[in-house]
Amino acid sequence: MDEDDLSIYDIERAILNGEIVERQKDEERSGWKYLVRGRSLDEHPVTVVTKIGPGDKLIIITVFKDE
Repeated sequence: MDEDDLSIYDIERAILNGEIVERQKDEERSGWKYLVRGRSLDEHPVTVVTKIGPGDKLIIITVFKDE
């Protein structure tokens, strides 16, 4: 997030207004990862890599701006 100058509010907006574009098998932890593509507050395209953790909590693995 820091490298791409993104705030938690950018990530929140991308998740809430974006869409799941890919589902990947997480071989290390035998679960699924989801790539959510949305837009930051200043309308930059952002991808958020997430998974569902214990207690059905959303875990953010990484975030980056799409070029």
